[in-house]
Amino acid sequence: MLRLVLPKGSLEDATMALFSDADLSVSRSSAVNYTAKINDPRIESVRILRPQEIPRYVDEGTFDFGITGRDWVEETNSNVVSLGELQYSKQTSNPIKVVLAVSQQSRYNSVRDLPQGVRISTEYPVLTRDFLERNGIEADVQLSYGATEAKVPDIVDGIVEISETGNALRAAGLKIIETILVSYTELIACPQTCEDPEKLHAMRQIYSLLSGVLEARGNALLKMNVSSECLDGVIAILPAMQAPTVNKLFKGGGFAVESVVPKTEINLLIPALKDAGAGDIVELAISKIVA
Repeated sequence: MLRLVLPKGSLEDATMALFSDADLSVSRSSAVNYTAKINDPRIESVRILRPQEIPRYVDEGTFDFGITGRDWVEETNSNVVSLGELQYSKQTSNPIKVVLAVSQQSRYNSVRDLPQGVRISTEYPVLTRDFLERNGIEADVQLSYGATEAKVPDIVDGIVEISETGNALRAAGLKIIETILVSYTELIACPQTCEDPEKLHAMRQIYSLLSGVLEARGNALLKMNVSSECLDGVIAILPAMQAPTVNKLFKGGGFAVESVVPKTEINLLIPALKDAGAGDIVELAISKIVA
């Protein structure tokens, strides 16, 4: 029914892992094959292409939907429908930032400091020109084919590059002076495909599975038994997505309590729950959380 396109390159492994965890495993004959398939009746075919190209192909209707970054949607001026953000990257859930950076020794500390005719190297010439023009800067914007950070300051005055933490740019002797765009990975769709209610429903179902995996990755399920006397104290310190589930145990032996909690809190939460009177505490992994 649907033609799907997935990103090749730095996002490839993380994307394949996401689809696998969503029970939408992508199978192909080899890691270098650009065609693949997913054993799901909603997905007719799968292609794997560079994320820079994906928005344009989805816009044109070559594919019904696909995954790419908001940065490439904006850079290519593509007319696509966003089905929702998927907050993951090659290593973290942090967004990608498209930033303007100059040498750490430069006197420029913001876009307002840049002179007319400033030389900028970037893989995002459209985003860069638009940003500089909005700020009244006429610039010599040069398309970069890689190693962009190595061109400052002897070849160009600054660069526009992607960054998650800024560490790589600092290591290259650069400082960030502006953030042009904050970009999450998104599931995008062809506008014409979205006009078909059945296809739109199927794409939204797939988005629910993918986003459910990402929601689950930061959480765990805690289950415990609690006496009647300790119940209020345990509930008071137990975080929950909505409210903890509480059920009476057989023959009035207290209560069974369960709640979805952030993994970042578990190391402090479990001892605190035990101190509050909870027992038989079990931590369980969660595959998906679909609201």
